[in-house]
Amino acid sequence: MGRTEIDWESLPSAADLFGEMHLADHGPAEAEPRETVFHGLAICAIAAAAAAWLSEHYKFPIILLGLLIGLSLSFVAREPRSHKGLDFASRTCLRLGVVLLGLQVTFTQIGSLGPAPFAALVVVMAATFFAGLVGARVAGQSTYTGILAGGATAICGASAAMALYGIIGKDRLNQAQFAISLVGVSMASALAMSLYPILASYLHLSDQQAGFLIGASIHDVAQAIGGGYAFSETAGSYATIVKLSRVALLAPIVVLTSLAIGDSQHDAGRSAWRRFALPWFITAFFLAVLLNSVVTVPHAAADFALRASKGLLLIAVIATAMRSRLDLLMETGLRPAVPVLVATVVSFFMALGSAMLVL
Repeated sequence: MGRTEIDWESLPSAADLFGEMHLADHGPAEAEPRETVFHGLAICAIAAAAAAWLSEHYKFPIILLGLLIGLSLSFVAREPRSHKGLDFASRTCLRLGVVLLGLQVTFTQIGSLGPAPFAALVVVMAATFFAGLVGARVAGQSTYTGILAGGATAICGASAAMALYGIIGKDRLNQAQFAISLVGVSMASALAMSLYPILASYLHLSDQQAGFLIGASIHDVAQAIGGGYAFSETAGSYATIVKLSRVALLAPIVVLTSLAIGDSQHDAGRSAWRRFALPWFITAFFLAVLLNSVVTVPHAAADFALRASKGLLLIAVIATAMRSRLDLLMETGLRPAVPVLVATVVSFFMALGSAMLVL
């Protein structure tokens, strides 16, 4: 039986198959998508807008909403194209937000507090900071969790937490533990804003005493001021001064923390001046406070700076939450929130005792 020749010309499908295989093996490689900050940053901005809308319409703490939305979008971090934008949001936006916060404080405001109340405020903040460390030990958490909880509770809530986390670094405190701590700080601050004015009235505190208690113990700036004015106009004005004095102490506390724990990277091979140099955003924060003290910043500019600071910090919180691994969050549980709870309770009683003894 003779061999049958295959007529390839009559089989176009075979030719097409060969052509596809040839192109797959030897054709130009598909260009990989270019990694930019746009993808991750755009998602964070959309999430921040959603959090702002929900906060405005449902009167819920905006930072806590941002955290919850960011955690629900944690799958975004699996896409490599989002990494550059998320890193930019969690680092650069955070630092710019902290710098702009400095335009809300002047040295004159701090001086108007008086030496005795200011000294009492420093004692309250120191006790709160160390209470966070003790709470971390009790809960079986690391020292870095205690530093984060104590510092955030002692200074200005989420803003201080983000600044301190930038010093601690994710290699020493994972983002899941940080997210739980931040949720605890936000919830404690929201609860305190509603509860502390009622307690101050029940304890028959004067306007000045109530202002000191609220300004020295509520974490978030806006909630501390809101809680003060919920008691009275005079208490609100005094709570504002006390709270802004706490904000002004952000720079020295971050510097001292940085010197105490060292850089998050290995110090070996780094020059001494690099190891002990201040973080640039803390230096810029101090310069912003100095500028605001020397030059009268227009009210519109200061208000814009405050809004921009809140927006940038919200974006940074959302980006950090997106980078959190939910499996680690499940393993961690609520233990990182224990230091926040301990620091909050100590802060309240120390501020109450100082208000009744000094004022």
